[in-house]
Amino acid sequence: MINILRDHITRRLGKNPDHLDKVLSTFRHIKTRRNEQLLQEGEVCKYVYFIAKGCLQVYVYDKDFNETTRDIVTEDNWCSELLSFGSGNPATENIRTVEPSELFAIDRQAFQNMMESVPQFDKVYKQILEASYANSVYRINTFVSLSALDRIKWLMEYRPMLMTRLSSKLIASYLGINKDVYSRLKAKL
Repeated sequence: MINILRDHITRRLGKNPDHLDKVLSTFRHIKTRRNEQLLQEGEVCKYVYFIAKGCLQVYVYDKDFNETTRDIVTEDNWCSELLSFGSGNPATENIRTVEPSELFAIDRQAFQNMMESVPQFDKVYKQILEASYANSVYRINTFVSLSALDRIKWLMEYRPMLMTRLSSKLIASYLGINKDVYSRLKAKL
């Protein structure tokens, strides 16, 4: 499994980046079950996760305790509550596994040590931040302008694998659509 992370970092930093083994040694391999809670709102986010296998949900609750999914993160991507991780303040989001997953976790201290001692690691961190920001902004801007039916079509075009991996309830939450509306509209396609 560590080769998946090795390949991911090598693709971003080029062949044989300096100190790659040192970087890899700071990650802890974690195997999870389905629906395992990795972070709860109010806790301090202690890890950045690289997803080697599986799927994570980043979500929040509204005042009525309705769940809204901000993101679904799959293989070959990073996941964290970056504001909490960076600041040490309590998290405003929750993270849980959607399916059994294999993750590589790096804690805050090890992450900061890598930033200081391995200059190329800073590039990986910037890529994580940029990808997270770009994904959130794109999704918000796209979804604001799309009807519920167009959101489903967007998902089918840009993230079709989610249609077979996730429950209708979770897809509806990700798309910002009522579950019954989602089921009705999906049946029309």
